[in-house]
Amino acid sequence: MIRLVAIDLDGTLLDSQGQVPARNQQVLAEVQRLGVEVVLVTGRRFEFARQASADVPGDPVLIVNNGAVIRRRQGNLLFRQLLPAAVARRVLAAARDFRQYAALVFDRESGGQVIFEHLDWSDPSRQNYLERNRPFLRVCKLLEAALTEDPIQVMFAGPLHVLRNLRTLLECFSTEEFTLAVTEYPARDFAIVDVLAPGCSKGAALRLWATSRGLASSDVMAIGDNLNDLEMLEFAGLPVVMENAPEELKRKGWAVTLSNDQAGVAAALDRFVLQAMRAVTATSVPEQRPEGN
Repeated sequence: MIRLVAIDLDGTLLDSQGQVPARNQQVLAEVQRLGVEVVLVTGRRFEFARQASADVPGDPVLIVNNGAVIRRRQGNLLFRQLLPAAVARRVLAAARDFRQYAALVFDRESGGQVIFEHLDWSDPSRQNYLERNRPFLRVCKLLEAALTEDPIQVMFAGPLHVLRNLRTLLECFSTEEFTLAVTEYPARDFAIVDVLAPGCSKGAALRLWATSRGLASSDVMAIGDNLNDLEMLEFAGLPVVMENAPEELKRKGWAVTLSNDQAGVAAALDRFVLQAMRAVTATSVPEQRPEGN
């Protein structure tokens, strides 16, 4: 029986307009009433994830920054794994040809959570993100000068082919130095490559949280749509992939639900959680026989 559901945000719980469909909200409320814990797992940093999850009912735990930070939605810190500043400096030096796409992400209360060397506010591919996060963004002429503390990650965001070249470059490093989380949106020609602490991933954080709750992987269902969801899906006893996911994920042989614009999360929860619970309830009710004369 599923006791915890881990759900990605962008491309999964959220539709193409960045909203939580009403049907998703309804089914999430129903599974929580039945005692299933909901955990939201995303590459977004905490404040950005909290905005996006405002319409999610209950009090979900947020696993953010691709597994580097776990917080309650109210802000209570439960876990954090930072990238050593020395490693961040080496990554920035190695990726000098990609500096225009780079940013540092810090776990801070207010301004300076994301620091760029320059910002193009007119970039249509990022304009919505920049406007919604304006209070948290800063510009520093040299990113190394901003490394006054360990960051959560070094983040690169830009055109798909450029970030694939960066990924190839960074994969030459030892996995003992850092972990890469890759998110790709081919339809938008956009990708994100996050450089995180060694061993950091959505899957590792989900395993940590589930274990702390006394749950095994067989108790966990995960729903995702992108490459950075891979470890999370591999950990879950019941992995479900969105219809809008890349073929690389859909070829894994896992269950596929509807797209994010068709409330695929609600469809998956109804199919694998609610229907299973209804079946158990039905079989647990003793058969009523008419009394004899």
